[in-house]
Parts: sequence; C-alpha cells; structure tokens
Amino acid sequence: MGAMLCAACASPAWATVNVEGVPFDDAARVAGRELLLNGTGLRSVFVIKGYVAGLYLPERAKNAAVILGMKGPKRLQIHPLRNVGADTFIHALNDGIHRNQTEIQMQRLADRLTQLEDAMRQIGSTKRGDTINFDYAPDAGTTISINGVARTKAIPGEDFYQAVLSIFIGNSPVDRDLKSGLLGT
Repeated sequence: MGAMLCAACASPAWATVNVEGVPFDDAARVAGRELLLNGTGLRSVFVIKGYVAGLYLPERAKNAAVILGMKGPKRLQIHPLRNVGADTFIHALNDGIHRNQTEIQMQRLADRLTQLEDAMRQIGSTKRGDTINFDYAPDAGTTISINGVARTKAIPGEDFYQAVLSIFIGNSPVDRDLKSGLLGT
C-alpha cells in the first residue's frame, strides 16, 4: 500500500507551470535525455511584457556558474507575449551576448554569431503564442526550433550555447528578475 501511495504522489508527466498564462511542462526531452524545468520568468520593460522563458537542465541548480558549466543537453524555451521582428530579436541577442563576453570570446564566437543572425533572419518575425526553443545537444550543438519545427542547422560548440544562455543568466543579464526566475530562486 505504501508503494501505491508513493506512486500516487509522483508528479504526472503532463504537469505544467503557468507564467502569464503560458504553460511550461515540468520536463522536456532533448537529445534523448529528459530535462527538468529549473525555473521560469517574465521579461518586461516598465509595463511592457515581452516574453516568458523557461530553462530545462539535466539536474536542477540555483547557481548560474554551475549551470553554465553543466555538461549535457539543455533547453531555453521562450514564449513571446507580443510580435517581434527578426531585426529586433537579432539586436537583443547580440547586445546580450556582447554584455556577457570578453572581446577575445567575441572573436571566437564571431562566425557562429553570424550563423545565428542568418538563421534568425530566415526565421523572420516571431508572434505572440509561438514557442521558441534554443536546444543544446553535446554531439551536435545549438538548434533553434519554432513551434516544434527545427529552423536552423546546428551551430557547433558548447561555448556558443553558454554565450546564448549568459544573455539570461550571466553576470549582466537582460533582466535580473528573469535571471532569478530561471535560476529558481
């Protein structure tokens, strides 16, 4: 009977967390591995709500340095709360990466940042209600999918994914409240 009670207490696979009415599953599968929802948050500027995001990791962690150094697949999931043009998205990504990387790191990332810009231009505008996944698989690199459809070739390098993730949880995050939410603190 005790085992049945424990089984009944287990979190169902379909459990979700809602942020601003947007559901985030408690787990996601990337590169054949189940990842846990580490945290979620809202990006807003003054009273304008931009997007909500969730961070999925192989194991939960509350420390940004630990997360950035964590091995294995990862997912950053973004749900826009308004329509966003490709140029606006590209500018925000570039600005966030520049604020969290040294000049030497930027030089090492240059070709891959160009790949990211090209991919975002091809994707075009994103709309309220879209689901954007930045997935990292150690054997392939970073892919971007929109509404479950991969829209880019993999961009190689764990350092590249760390640079993207640093936009949100680095030393100079785009939004400190969002960082805190993604860290689950």
